[in-house]
Amino acid sequence: MSKKTIAACLGLAGLAWVFRDFPAQFGAKAAGARAERMRNSPQFADGLFHNAATTRATPDRGSFGDLAREFLFDENRGLRRPGGEIPLVRTTPRPAGDGLHLTWFGHASTLVEIDGARVLLDPVWSDRVSPATFAGPKRLHEPPVSLDALGRIDAIVISHDHYDHLDMPTVRRLLETQSAPFLVPLGVGAHLERWQVPPDRIIELDWAEEAEVAGIRFIATPAQHFSGRGLSNDSTLWASWVLAGAAHRVFYTGDSGYFDGFAAIGEEHGPFDAALIQIGAYAPQWPDIHMTPEEGVATCLDVQARLLVPVHWATFTLALHPWTEPVDRVWREAKAHDVTLAIPRPGERIDAAEPPAVDGWWQALA
Repeated sequence: MSKKTIAACLGLAGLAWVFRDFPAQFGAKAAGARAERMRNSPQFADGLFHNAATTRATPDRGSFGDLAREFLFDENRGLRRPGGEIPLVRTTPRPAGDGLHLTWFGHASTLVEIDGARVLLDPVWSDRVSPATFAGPKRLHEPPVSLDALGRIDAIVISHDHYDHLDMPTVRRLLETQSAPFLVPLGVGAHLERWQVPPDRIIELDWAEEAEVAGIRFIATPAQHFSGRGLSNDSTLWASWVLAGAAHRVFYTGDSGYFDGFAAIGEEHGPFDAALIQIGAYAPQWPDIHMTPEEGVATCLDVQARLLVPVHWATFTLALHPWTEPVDRVWREAKAHDVTLAIPRPGERIDAAEPPAVDGWWQALA
């Protein structure tokens, strides 16, 4: 066999290795009883899930082209990355106590220790948020702790099926290291089953439905967003989540535009001890499906949360705004409305009852 033939074979083998999981990344389409539940949802019509209000979920062709050019050639593109290494706190797992502690790992991935239970929200440990391992938005910092070092997890909550919130390699690793169930919106369970998650570890909920795990009530509540892992959108549901323990309550927005549903959630399920609120990856091209930092503060007030912890920033570059802009704006707005704010470093565990003062740690990296 010639050297060229050997090189070609090795090249093909390498490509096969790179693409081995590519089809599975797109998940699966719901069928059978799962599809029937989806069809019966008040949010489902004409083969798709819908927001309560009309939304612009994706840019039109013209604005998408403009957006792509700005990503590649904008003179301020260097501001979309930190000017140095993001400081990480190497968390040491500990048993969950009776209080409420929050550990933000970056982007939306957060450990909520609530009334003795340990809940993991939207875990994403991969290097890129993409169906491909060699392309797509890349991490700005490594995970502050390995998945194997998380300690016992009682429940895993997924807000929706976008790659920066539902990560196949992370799900597969958690399947090996944890016995916790996955709580997901309608239709997302089909993806999990394709990735070998047993059906008895999947709890699918529509808005206003709930389940109890480890003494915590998990309630799927409305959000204003969209879904999709392939060419089609809105074939699975998206949700915000209420975590209600015996003594504490936490609200997580998932990804959402600002809408009057947050005030309704606050009236029905609040007040909350803490709210994890999306503040990053906003743009004029999608005003209805991601909040601005100012809208994040308004959401905190609407849901009646005593503490705002911003998420969905600092880890992946998903929009054109500078890296520090979301957190600078949310800090300014929180002070203007007397909202208690905590901005932890990735991996930093905070006590919701005694949150640390905001120290502007990110400003040295602007």
